[in-house]
Amino acid sequence: MKSRTPSDALPPLGDDDAPPVDAAPRSRFAWCITGSGHFLDESMALAARLPACDLFLSAAGEEVLAIYKMPFEELKPRFRVFRDKTASGVPVGMLYDDVYHTVVLAPATSNTVAKCAFGFSDTLPTNMFAQAGKLGIPGIVFACDTEPVVVTKSPHDWVTLRPRRIELDNVDRLRDIDFCHVVCSPAELEAALDARLKELALAWTSP
Repeated sequence: MKSRTPSDALPPLGDDDAPPVDAAPRSRFAWCITGSGHFLDESMALAARLPACDLFLSAAGEEVLAIYKMPFEELKPRFRVFRDKTASGVPVGMLYDDVYHTVVLAPATSNTVAKCAFGFSDTLPTNMFAQAGKLGIPGIVFACDTEPVVVTKSPHDWVTLRPRRIELDNVDRLRDIDFCHVVCSPAELEAALDARLKELALAWTSP
C-alpha cells in the first residue's frame, strides 16, 4: 500500500505553478534545479529528452536559469514547472500521491549536496530529495564539486575552481545516502538516466 498525504490537506499551489496532474502511479520524472550553472545546458538538454518530466526550481535555481538565458516561462511549453514559493514545500506532496518514480537533482550546488548529505531539507529540491528517499524513490544527483580541479562555465566565461576538502567529503557522504546515485559528469548523468529508463521499460523521447 502506498503512503499518501491527501491532496486536499495541502494548501493550493500558486496561480502560475503547474496544476496537479492525473497520472498513472509513479509515471513521471521530477527534475530539480538548484543554483548552479555547472553543465546546466547539458543537464537541461537531457531533461528535455525524458518522457513525462517536471521541473522543480529552488529560488536560486530560478535565478540561475534566467542568468543562463533559460527563464522558466520559456520552459513551460516543454515542462510542467513548480517553483519554491511555499514554506511547507507544497509540490512535494505529489511524491506522496505517487506521481513520480525518480527524482533528479542536476546540476546540484555544493550547498545542496551538503544539505542532502546531512539530512537538511529547506528548499524545494532538498525537500524533494529527502521525501523521495523516505518513500524509497530513487534519486540521481549530479554533484558539481567532485574533483580537486573543476572547470565550469560562468555566464560570461569558463572558470577554474578548486573545491575544498569539505565539498569533496560531502560528495562522499552523499554517496552513502539511501536510494541515492551520485554522478559527476554529463556523461555519467546520461548513463544513469539511461539505466533508469531501462529499469522502467521506458525510452528517451529523442536521440
